[in-house]
Amino acid sequence: MGVVAIVLLGVAILALVYLVMIYNNLVQVKHNVSKAWANIDVLLKQRHDELPKLVETCKQYMKFEQETLQKVIEARSRVSSARESQDIPALGAAEAGLRSSVGHLFALAEQYPDLKTNQTFQQLQSRISGLENAIADRREFYNESANINNVRVEQFPDAIVAGMFNFKPAQLLEFGAAEKNDVDVKELFK
Repeated sequence: MGVVAIVLLGVAILALVYLVMIYNNLVQVKHNVSKAWANIDVLLKQRHDELPKLVETCKQYMKFEQETLQKVIEARSRVSSARESQDIPALGAAEAGLRSSVGHLFALAEQYPDLKTNQTFQQLQSRISGLENAIADRREFYNESANINNVRVEQFPDAIVAGMFNFKPAQLLEFGAAEKNDVDVKELFK
């Protein structure tokens, strides 16, 4: 075996090792996106389970606010449907509606002193607020993971390996303009 053959064999081995490293990194990035989505899914499920308890507690006090309670129930259903189908664009829109409905519900609760002092309501309000904060954190982590994945499957030479093994870009979890606007607190109390 000549020197040229040894050099070519060495170059081929290095190229193969490099391609394997790219492939393994792409697999890791893809699984980070899946893990980030699973983290969001867990929190959405927890919130989904808590909201009926909140609505039931509020029903005991808010006899004349059935429209608000109904909006929370409908928004919860839309989020659940989008979550189960993993429809990321629909989830963003449904999340905006649910957060708006729950925010309106909490604002209306201010008009019911007995409800505000109810220990169950306070615990549920605190739990749901905590879940909302955790969901926001997980959304940020998901989008960061999706963005890293998307950059990797588009940049050279990773794009070659991604194309060969059918790695796909991940969808970002985006929100509508209404959710990005400032909250009109006065409107919540109407």
